[in-house]
Amino acid sequence: MGEFAAAALSFPAVVLGVPLVLVVVFWLLAVLGVLDSDDVGFELGLGLGDFPAAISVSLLVAVSWFASLAGGVLVDQADLPPVPHTLLDLGVLLLSLLLGLLLTRLAIEPFRKPERSASRVDFVGRTCVVRTGTVTSDFGQAEVTSADGSSALVQVRQTGRDPFAAGDTAVIYQYDPDGEFFWVVPLNSSL
Repeated sequence: MGEFAAAALSFPAVVLGVPLVLVVVFWLLAVLGVLDSDDVGFELGLGLGDFPAAISVSLLVAVSWFASLAGGVLVDQADLPPVPHTLLDLGVLLLSLLLGLLLTRLAIEPFRKPERSASRVDFVGRTCVVRTGTVTSDFGQAEVTSADGSSALVQVRQTGRDPFAAGDTAVIYQYDPDGEFFWVVPLNSSL
């Protein structure tokens, strides 16, 4: 046990030992109900985005710490002079972080939500601004803004005789895939 403690408290494992202790404390508090792991939500920017941050960070820290512990022991057994020993320890720290990131990404990949591509059906229910002088049963265009803030100019049609002019606001209520246009009604109209 003394050798394990010495390895865990020596460089490079000790650098990742602090985050490991924080992860263990976090999960103990979560198990006791003091913290809710679902409340931890932040983007890491490391390709781990849409997976729960508490789990991905915990896995990243644990794998990196173990790799740094094992690498540090191997460097210590090499019995090198101080300068090469320190350089190798720094390399072990960097490699353990990269290995932790790689293995974490591989471990969570099967559980990630597949990215859904945008669809025209996503516009249904949104308001749009008429860009042509009128909208009829076979003519009209409007500008619609998607959820991500981008806008698109789309073909629109109406079934009634509601007067539309450029700049009027309408509601998209249906998409016609055969004609590739949207059915609209005036914003103040009821379906």
